Amino acid sequence: MSIVVTGASGQLGRLTVEALLRRGVPAADIVATGRDIARVKTFAERGVVVRQADFEDPQSLAAAFAGADKLLLISTTSVDERFANHRRAIDAAVAAGVPLVAYTSMAHADTATTILASTHRATEEYLRERGVPGVLLRNSWYLENYTAQLPAAVQHGAFIGAAGEGRVSAATRADYAEAAAIVLTTEGHTGAVYELGGDEAFTLAELAATVSAVTGTPIAYTDLPAAKLAEALTGTGVPADLAHVLADADLGLSRGELFTGSRDLSRLIGRPTTSVTDAIADALR
Repeated sequence: MSIVVTGASGQLGRLTVEALLRRGVPAADIVATGRDIARVKTFAERGVVVRQADFEDPQSLAAAFAGADKLLLISTTSVDERFANHRRAIDAAVAAGVPLVAYTSMAHADTATTILASTHRATEEYLRERGVPGVLLRNSWYLENYTAQLPAAVQHGAFIGAAGEGRVSAATRADYAEAAAIVLTTEGHTGAVYELGGDEAFTLAELAATVSAVTGTPIAYTDLPAAKLAEALTGTGVPADLAHVLADADLGLSRGELFTGSRDLSRLIGRPTTSVTDAIADALR
């Protein structure tokens, strides 16, 4: 069994490789790929096969996917280039005869209306067009998207957003990675569509209240128009294009597009998902 993980130098990819190792997959049966293999050399030191996979270079993808029995296609970060990158990766998987491709998509990618969702929907449609046996891992938001903001929130006493009263089913990257590893190491998932998210959905106002309780510092949530949120994010150094995408994602959150009550994630990993309180406490430590 050869399991290929793309983006293994990234946070979700790295955690997935670790989860595969914990599940007893022999290191020699795992292929960790990345555009810069120097960033995954620590895996090579542990016996994991390391290959270069540049999504802009179809030849590198063909070599990286050769002999794969299962492929985890982790969505790339550049929104403008995402679908083109994914299309090349899917074409390479088809050419290599990969029997199963698991793709990290986005919650409700088939119906959500955000900029981010459109790129995932296009990828899902292309997987179907190419006839690839697949599994869709539709991840909601990462809890780390919020815990990364804790220093600023504590300093200024506020979270900002444009999510209104929308509820988000955020979960930790580690929980999503564990689910991916389980899908890659067990049978019966071909054709499945998993709407993955934390058991404990919350509004951003509720998140602010939880941070207040954990830190002992009063934190408020300030809801802004999307344009004002994008402007504020740009002011903190976020590139303008990305700030627009993030503000648009908050509008999707306000419409319920990042909420799932499926419990697919906790069922896959066989335990409750990491709580918001625990994730905040871990981040603060």
